[in-house]
This record gives sequence, C-alpha cells and structure tokens, in this order.
Amino acid sequence: MHNNKPHRNLLYFRGFCFVIAILYWFYQFYVANYKGFGLQFRYLTIWGLTGNVIVTGMLFRRTFYEQKENHFAIVSAVCVLNVLVVFLYWRLYFIDPKLVNYSGSIVWFQEYYLHLLGPLLLFLDSILLNRSFRQFKSGIILALSISFSYVGWTEFVTGPLNNSPAGSKAAGFPYPFLNDMVLADRLEFYVISILTGVFFYALFWLIDRICLSHFWGLAKGG
Repeated sequence: MHNNKPHRNLLYFRGFCFVIAILYWFYQFYVANYKGFGLQFRYLTIWGLTGNVIVTGMLFRRTFYEQKENHFAIVSAVCVLNVLVVFLYWRLYFIDPKLVNYSGSIVWFQEYYLHLLGPLLLFLDSILLNRSFRQFKSGIILALSISFSYVGWTEFVTGPLNNSPAGSKAAGFPYPFLNDMVLADRLEFYVISILTGVFFYALFWLIDRICLSHFWGLAKGG
C-alpha cells in the first residue's frame, strides 16, 4: 500500500500537517490561558485552527485510504478563513500589537504557527495539491456562512457575556480594537473583512482557473 512515491510523499505531508494542527489545537486547552465565556473559541484565530484540524484530517484520511477527494468546498472555505486570519492579524499587529494581544505577546512558536505556518501549509495544499477552488458557488457560500456565524457569535454571545478586554466604547469583545468601536464601526469592519475574504476566494479561484488549469487540465467544476 502507498508504494507510489508521489502518493507516499503526499501522505507524509498531509500526516505532518494534521498532526501538528491537532497538537496546537490541544495546546489551546491544556497550556494556553484563555478566560471568559467562550474561552479560546472567542477568537477567529482558533476558528481557523479548528477548521485546519478538520480539513487536514479529512485530506489525510482520504490520502491514506486512496479515496477520491470531494470536499473541495469546505477545504477552500477553511483555507480562505486561515488566509483572512493571517491578513487581519498582521495588518493590526504592525499597527500596534496591543490591538490584537491585550494580555501581551503570545509565545513565539504559537504566534507564528497560528498566524503564518499553519495557514501557509493549508494554502499550499489547497492551491497546489488538492486544487480546492473548483466549486466556486458552494465554496464561497460556505466561506460566507463561516464569516457571518463568527460575527453573530461575537456580537450576540461572547461579546455581551464577557467584560474584558475593555475599551473606550465597549467591553467583552475578543480583540481590544473592537472595544474601541461603536456598533456602526464594528459592522463596517466586519463588512470590509468579509469582502476581503470574498476577494481572496475569487483570487484563488482565478489562480486555479487561469494559471493552474493550463498545466493540470482541470475540468470545470461546480
């Protein structure tokens, strides 16, 4: 079984991605210090990590059993979620680290895995190996569903049920900068962020259609 070298290398790669993702996921429960209602799931970063665990596990399982891959929509949606995490985190971090880390900088290996390496590994698999961006409609609907779910979770559940961090306008929202915004400003931020995610999804779909299909000859998907 798995005598084909390219297939075996893919199995090793996806096994590594799955193992390291699940180890970091368990790290959030047993080592990292999260407080308040919703614990680590208050944070979009952990939503991205959780999605990473799910899809890397699915990809590894299908490679191990040599099954045809058909979860393109969920893999592509989680990939965009992780890319959005990277984009938003570092954009705010380079303005002021306190905008995203109100309790101080997190340990370096966690910071760089959650906000760089983990999303990068999934991105490479999604774009180059799994060719996940072939089901535009279902993929983008799922990506939007994840985004709206996180906004609802933040605005209607974890925000009202927590009192820290506190800002000049509000308290309880997971990232400090959100607590310096009134509702209208937060909604504007959410809309811009969601549209950024749509842009990334469309960009990656175009990369697959225009750039990669020339080399792989991928038939048009759903």
